[in-house]
Parts: sequence; C-alpha cells; structure tokens
Amino acid sequence: MRTLFPKTIINSKTEVSNDSADKASNELLINQFPIRCIKADDNLNKHCPSIQSALAKNTHHGLDKRKAIAKEQFTMLITKISLLIVIIILNLITCNAAGLSDILNSAKNIATGTAKKLPDFLPTPKFLVQTTKEIVAGYPFEVALKAINQLCSAALSADAIEPRVSPDIKNMSFVLMTPKENFSFPLMEAKSMWGHSAFDPTKKVVILTTGWTTDLKEPRNDINTLAEAYFCRGDSNFVVVDSARFIDTLYTWSAFNTEEIGESIGKGLAELIKVVPRENIHLIGHSLGAHISGVAGRSFTFHTGELLPRITGLDPANPCFNEGEALTGLQRGDAEFVDVIHTNSRALGQRDPLGDVDFYPGGVTSLPPGCLDISCAHLRAWRYYAESVRPGNEMNFMGVKCSALYKLNSGKCLGEPAPMGYMTPSTIKGNYFLDVNAAEPFGKNATRNQQKCA
Repeated sequence: MRTLFPKTIINSKTEVSNDSADKASNELLINQFPIRCIKADDNLNKHCPSIQSALAKNTHHGLDKRKAIAKEQFTMLITKISLLIVIIILNLITCNAAGLSDILNSAKNIATGTAKKLPDFLPTPKFLVQTTKEIVAGYPFEVALKAINQLCSAALSADAIEPRVSPDIKNMSFVLMTPKENFSFPLMEAKSMWGHSAFDPTKKVVILTTGWTTDLKEPRNDINTLAEAYFCRGDSNFVVVDSARFIDTLYTWSAFNTEEIGESIGKGLAELIKVVPRENIHLIGHSLGAHISGVAGRSFTFHTGELLPRITGLDPANPCFNEGEALTGLQRGDAEFVDVIHTNSRALGQRDPLGDVDFYPGGVTSLPPGCLDISCAHLRAWRYYAESVRPGNEMNFMGVKCSALYKLNSGKCLGEPAPMGYMTPSTIKGNYFLDVNAAEPFGKNATRNQQKCA
C-alpha cells in the first residue's frame, strides 16, 4: 500500500514531512535554539535542549494534523459520491420503503466514516443487467460507475476498507466441459483433471475464467455458446474457472482477490505442461476473469520461468482497476501475446489499451451497435469472440491499426487488416478499429461459409 503522507528523512532519528507548512514550522523551531546546539551532538552538549526531540514532536504533530485533514477530505469525498450514487439510483429505479431506507442508512454510514466496506447498496451485477435495459443509452450508469470507481480507489488509498475479498478456494473448481457432460475438479487439485479420461492431452487447452453474470448451471449462457464453438472445431479441451458466482456486488467485483485465484490457476498450469506442450495452452478471461488470467500468467512464469503463449482479455473489468490503488490486472507481458477486445469502454469495461494488441469494435464506446444498455455491451465481447471461433468465421472481424474509428471510416487508416478473435496473429501490435453489425452475424466480413456442427 502506498504511503499517503510522503516523508523525507532528516537524519537517522527524525522524519520530517515534505509539507511546506511543516518546513516553515520546523525552521521557526530551529531558530529558537543557539547555533552551537544545532551543530552539536546532544551527547556531547548536554546543556543544549534536545533539538531533534523537539523537531520530532513538532513533525508528529504536523502529521497528525494532516491525517485529520485527509480523513475529513476523504469523508467529504465519499459523502459526495454516495449522494451522487443515491440520486442516480433514485432517479432510475422505483424503490420500496425498505430498500430506500437501506440506501439512506448505507449512505449515512459512509458519510460518518463508520462503514468498513464499500456501501452495501452498490448494485449487484444481475441488478445492473435488469435495470440498465430500461435506461436509454446507459450513460447515467456510466456516471454512477465512475463514482463507484472513485470511491473504491479512494477507500483503498486511505486504508478505509479491507482491499481483498477472498472466496474459499476449496469451493472453486476447474470445470472440464465436453459435448455430453461436464466434470469438476478442485482448483487446488489440477493434476486430477489432467489424468481424467475426458481430458485429451493431444489437444489444445483453452481455459476460460468468468467474471460477470454468467452462470454455468444455466442451460443457455455465454459459456455454453463459446464452448459449443470450440466443440465445433474439435481440437481443444475446454475448461472453465467459474468465478462469476462468487461476485455478488460491485464491491466484491472491485476488491476481489484476483491474486489468490490466479496463483492457483498458475500453479495448476505449471503441472499441466508436464503432459501438454506449453504452446498448446490459451487463457481467456471475461471482465474480472481477464485480470485473473493475467495473474495466472504471471504465476505460471514465476513457477516455470516461461511465458504462456497467449492470453485473451474480453472487455477487462474497469471499476477500481484504473485509478488510485488499482488492483492487479491484465497487462502486456503476462504472456508472449496478450490480445484484448473492448466493448464497454468507460463503464464496466476498461477503455485504455492493456495488451500487445487492443481491438475496439464499434470504436471507443460504451455501447457497440445493437446494444442499448451496458450489460449487453459488456457481454458483447463474448459474442464477437465466440463467432470468430466457429469454423468458417475466422475472418469475420477485420480490424485496421488506427487511432479512432472515424479516421478509419474516412480513409485515413490504410494499414493491413488483421482478424480479431480466434485467428488474431501474434505478430501485430497496437490499437485496431473495426465496424460491426448490430445483430448476428456481428462481423462485417461474415460470409455464408460458416460450417454447421452436429
């Protein structure tokens, strides 16, 4: 945790703040002592007052004063943000009396500095899915999420909350999906999966980490959509780490312990390369899962001294991952090649480039074509990638290196097109833009060549 109050060492005994007011105060204090006392050592000149003790006392008084000011400023900040969130929610949602009471009580707790965590009224992911569908363009929620982001960052910076929320790793599993049946293996016992009869060591291994509202137990979900696309190819073991069901509020989303889960995955992968070639492993992560995948890549490197060949981030999570005491997230260098697809910039997903190559389908926008709410936009990265995986669709999404979509459409970006998704080449670097359709097939370059799967 970074220090809120930077300090400069005067000598081995005394620390003095960089604050100009403290400097002036210390200079005034020093002027009260004879020159011989300032230059002399206390042990040699017992008749001189202890100037270092006086300076230390003065300095600590200054630190206490500034800490009190900082605490007051932090309280004011979270009060303003809390009220902003309350106003937005009250303007967008019809609350019953009990719900309204909970919201106001939570806001009061934050304002008085008694809350130990971020407010309980922060909406759940499923709540956002339901409510944002009723909000035209979703922009009010961008404002709310920005406020949540600032609150989370400020709270982490001020040590106001415990910055990690850890699920019980024993309850988390690798889920090996097959066309007929799914098999679960404890996250801490990855070896048991590699030796299972349903696991084919001659095939590639795709490990998907979730991080949003997708529930693996639902009959139709985005995990199944992507799994079916890989089953259609028939050349990969498809494995899921379902972290989404542990993320019940935006607080747990922003403060989730990505390191602990990622470390466990990384250790498992270090064992996997004993039976599967390293170059056959591909990590994919959506939302918070993208950041977990980044940690897993770094963990794998720590344990093996090697880099994974590829990590794909599908709209990496935004709240509390880009300001202040940002938590550890996906970044270039976590694998030999990191590619990212952004579909909900500035809202639930990050806007800034994170990988070796970053794709912006529909431009740097919070709402790609066909989406009227941020939940649709955040999940759209799944749909684009899954479409590109199906045989015959590899070239559906062709992007061009550029600085903005409007420049691409006005003919100012004339680079060589490159495919987004399954077939993205590891040799390209930079930011790529492309147009997309509002409905399936989403790729502008889609043809009728998609192969049908049994």
